[in-house]
Amino acid sequence: MLKINFFPIMAVLLFGLSVGHASAATADDLNRDAIQSLNTLYQHNPVAKKMAQESRAILVFPKVIKAGLVFGGSYGEGVLLRNSKPVDYYNTVSASWGLQAGAQSYGYVVFLMNDKAVKYLQESKGWEVGVGPTIVVVNEGLAKNLSSSTLKEDAYAFIFDQQGLMGSLSIEGTKISIIHR
Repeated sequence: MLKINFFPIMAVLLFGLSVGHASAATADDLNRDAIQSLNTLYQHNPVAKKMAQESRAILVFPKVIKAGLVFGGSYGEGVLLRNSKPVDYYNTVSASWGLQAGAQSYGYVVFLMNDKAVKYLQESKGWEVGVGPTIVVVNEGLAKNLSSSTLKEDAYAFIFDQQGLMGSLSIEGTKISIIHR
């Protein structure tokens, strides 16, 4: 019978994620990367650009690193933009377990469509995706059917710039918390 000790695997994974945290980007880096990521998203997805015009604020995570082997996790840092100006900085963290193996990086943008969603993000001690305001993850099929008259949810998320290989990708089980710069 093959026995696998998962402690060393988790230690390496958590060390890798903490190294990313220790070498956190500066506010200027995050601001620059967020604007660049938004522009790239707008070029590839015109619906996202229309959503930006309708939104109250935009939360941009330019790069999230995800890795796992049975147990996994992800970490990234981002910026909240209001009227195209940085307001606050946040991190996104998730943990998972199950049938998974691999590593990848990706970015995601959350368009906060109403004041309720913005207030919840700013006043909560961490927004657990799936708790609080509703977030709809937009894929290509849904994007084709969205218009200003059908935007009824609190927040819409776009995942972009996926690189690497991982069995699944979602933002469920993710906690978004403010970080101070």
